[in-house]
Amino acid sequence: MADKQGDFVWYELMTTDADAAQAFYEPLLGWKFAGSDMPGIDYRIGSKDGTQVVGLLELTGDMTKGGARPAWIGYIAADDIHASITDLKDRGGQLHMGPNHLEGVGHMALVADPQGVPFYLMQTEGEGPATSFAKYEPKVGHCAWNELVIDDPDAADAFYTGMFGWQKGEAMDMGEMGVYQMFTQDDYGLGAIMKRPEQMPVSAWAFYFRVPEIEAARSHVESSGGQVVNGPMEIPGGEYVCQGFDPQGAFFSIIGPKGT
Repeated sequence: MADKQGDFVWYELMTTDADAAQAFYEPLLGWKFAGSDMPGIDYRIGSKDGTQVVGLLELTGDMTKGGARPAWIGYIAADDIHASITDLKDRGGQLHMGPNHLEGVGHMALVADPQGVPFYLMQTEGEGPATSFAKYEPKVGHCAWNELVIDDPDAADAFYTGMFGWQKGEAMDMGEMGVYQMFTQDDYGLGAIMKRPEQMPVSAWAFYFRVPEIEAARSHVESSGGQVVNGPMEIPGGEYVCQGFDPQGAFFSIIGPKGT
């Protein structure tokens, strides 16, 4: 296993209409989806230039009856999934499902942090590290940043650094919005934790996928049944971010140069 405890190794879109979601995201991010042949479910693998980046799961009726809704969710690597589940519970987190095993992929469990934000733990199998998250250089179609927006950032800091060994990096004072605390994982920037603003209904992870140009991406979103709710907004370093909802209601985030 080349992935280390605390790496983001996979991202998955849960949706009510896989065909419509595929039609929306393929032009937006340059992904190409293919079936996975998983029995009993519609699960598709999205690739960028031949590299697998994301999964796409069509929610079944039973899943939606159980409370599942369209959303993006991230998978965080665990060196030993059973030990990590025990640690998570000891720290106040919850186990919702699993662990399950998929041959050649790994062991995975759906969990939540102590404030109820869901994510997957995953003990990966196979050769080479995961490439969904672009650790060292910008890659269109890959995730560029992992951002947790949560009610109690200090408690989240203690939970995630304790579980995964993330290190505090730079911090930006955003005035009334609080501190934007960035984190590193060994030698690369992983993401950040910030306080949830009142207009955001729930605490959640946001995953910023890189697009070639933000303005072109915004136009695609608005002309394809999506909704932009934040941005385009310039961030330190000169790039732009944009957030919105896809046509099925999943919240998404994108990043890239402004373009024309």
